[in-house]
Amino acid sequence: MRAAAAVTPRSLVGGPSLTKTSLVLGGGLLLLLVAGTVALALGSVGVGLGDTVAILGHRLLGVPAQVTWSAPAEQIIMEVRFPRVLTAMLVGGGLSVAGATFQAVLRNPLADPYIIGTASGASLGAIAALMLPVLLPGLALGAGSTWLGVGTVQVLAFGGGLGAVLLVSAIARAARGGAVTLLLTGYAVSSVLAAGVALLMYLSGNHLGAIFAWLMGSLDGAGWRNLGLAIPLVIVSLLLLLARWRRLNVLLLGEAQASHLGVDPHRERLLLTGLASLATSAVVAISGTIGFVGLVVPHLLRLAMGPDHRLLLPASLLFGAALLALADLGARLA
Repeated sequence: MRAAAAVTPRSLVGGPSLTKTSLVLGGGLLLLLVAGTVALALGSVGVGLGDTVAILGHRLLGVPAQVTWSAPAEQIIMEVRFPRVLTAMLVGGGLSVAGATFQAVLRNPLADPYIIGTASGASLGAIAALMLPVLLPGLALGAGSTWLGVGTVQVLAFGGGLGAVLLVSAIARAARGGAVTLLLTGYAVSSVLAAGVALLMYLSGNHLGAIFAWLMGSLDGAGWRNLGLAIPLVIVSLLLLLARWRRLNVLLLGEAQASHLGVDPHRERLLLTGLASLATSAVVAISGTIGFVGLVVPHLLRLAMGPDHRLLLPASLLFGAALLALADLGARLA
């Protein structure tokens, strides 16, 4: 709370300098490109960095290239590693921007994207999908079935996460409370949903292993089909959040000053919470609950460069994406 409380109008006037912005965003973009290239090249089957860049240029941009790589190497890059690395970047960037948003909305530098029940709702939805053969044995539904080309687990996880946030927002809106009301409502809803998760785990029987695997969070199921669900939702929500950086700055000043500056803090808080939760629900649906990145990346960046969201949000996107890509690479090589 101290970091948010120390914000003053003077600290948000003028914004970061062009030099600082160029250094931070340029460094983040360079780190992201290096992390992505290295993550694509390294693995149980090594592919040279030169061949990796040539394959990407040839397949994605149509750049003419002399084929010096094998067909299996190209298939590994494009069909196995590329969707996984892209998923890692999408999840890391989405969670980091959502975390920065929640830290501003709640004026709490230790808030994370799961703080108002998104993870609990998504977990309940995913576990329900894994349990469908047990709960509804007469239906041909289960973890392997699809709706409109998207896995049942991903669909119900997304619906559960979004439904939890809508419930929290409805209760908070009815109470017309501040950030504390939103936070406490989120904790209450999370506790109820966590009890539902525990009940389903107790009844899961042979599905307990699959449930634990999903709850731990993983990119092992990354693929183009799941990315088709998440990419549009994450891009739209992140663009809308980036466009509202001024409102986030104003909310840091407190409800009284926000009202004096013409911003309805209750309405803006619910809108920003909804956008951040949309991105969070979309990425949790394809990766499970991956912690740490959505908390530590925006928190450290705020300490390093200040609270101005004009720079903080895009920096969180770049550094969060790079961090999770490198973390996934370390997990694959371990």
